[in-house]
Amino acid sequence: MLNRICWLLLVTCLVIDTSWAADNPFVGKWKLNPSRSKLSDEMKVERLSGNKYAFDFGSGDPETVVADGTDQPANSATTLAVTAEEPNKWKVVRKKDGITIITATWELSQNGNTLTDHFTNISSNGIKSSLDYVYDRTAGTAGFAGTWESDSVQVNSVFEFQIEPYEEMAFPSSILLSKQLKT
Repeated sequence: MLNRICWLLLVTCLVIDTSWAADNPFVGKWKLNPSRSKLSDEMKVERLSGNKYAFDFGSGDPETVVADGTDQPANSATTLAVTAEEPNKWKVVRKKDGITIITATWELSQNGNTLTDHFTNISSNGIKSSLDYVYDRTAGTAGFAGTWESDSVQVNSVFEFQIEPYEEMAFPSSILLSKQLKT
């Protein structure tokens, strides 16, 4: 009789845990709706000397790079290469383990107050997603050096992500009941 009650409790807990996951409004596949989303970004570029710059892409941990097109050590075990293709056009490439994960082409407007960033992210499975950021200068006076803020982003790719229930949510109650069954 006790064994039957324990099995019934185990099944009940598993059903409740499973139905919780099914009823959780966050679980499922989500897709970005650009018309209902506001993407904002800030980055800072500080000219240190000559063609040596410090880049802060919002982490608060600047990366120092010479803008000579070579891969240089950067944050999060990556490399960063910045190439001045023209006076108002830079190419930025980030790699991880020698594989390109981000490319960006930065273009300054004629008056130097707007920076357009044609940004492409390349996932580990090779899928590319791209955005076009338009930044306004909020500090600095000339060139790429300055503080740049954007709330104008054109999404050029479909952004989808999947939220799944955390596996541990059903696990503890199952373990607890199985331990009770053994005693």
